[in-house]
Amino acid sequence: MERVMIVGGSGSGKSTLARALGARTGLPVHHMDHIHWMPGWQQRPHDLRRAMALEVERSAAWIFEGGFSTTYKHRISRADTLIWLDLPVTLRLWRVTRRLFAHWGQSRPDMADGCAEGIHSETWAFYRWIWDTRQTGRIRLTQLLAEAPDHVTIHHLQSRSDVGRFLEDL
Repeated sequence: MERVMIVGGSGSGKSTLARALGARTGLPVHHMDHIHWMPGWQQRPHDLRRAMALEVERSAAWIFEGGFSTTYKHRISRADTLIWLDLPVTLRLWRVTRRLFAHWGQSRPDMADGCAEGIHSETWAFYRWIWDTRQTGRIRLTQLLAEAPDHVTIHHLQSRSDVGRFLEDL
């Protein structure tokens, strides 16, 4: 493993897995949320996000977790490993709620500085988006796996125990 792409819905554990893999492999870890957000929950302009993501993807070694499907084709062409965290939406919603309170008033380690957790105007829209995209997100990621180049090793993890076994087997 030299270039690991981790995808999955919000709350699936992408950031947690990326940190664990980074600690075990020594590979640099990159979080899409660092690229996506600027302080105060302001979205970075699309073209700049794309340029920043492509810069990570062009580097020699990485663990890159998160969405931004605009660069998926390039990212998977560079990756040697793809991990899809495909956990139930109810678990994902619970995890998002737990991290909201665990990091209340502060930025999470995988989030851009100045994006403190709390209830704000977009919180409920985010929960709704997680629920509304539970099927379309799975369809998009199923297609991504189906179109993955032959050189990519795929791990489709569908439970917490799958994730635990994957880490144990490293």
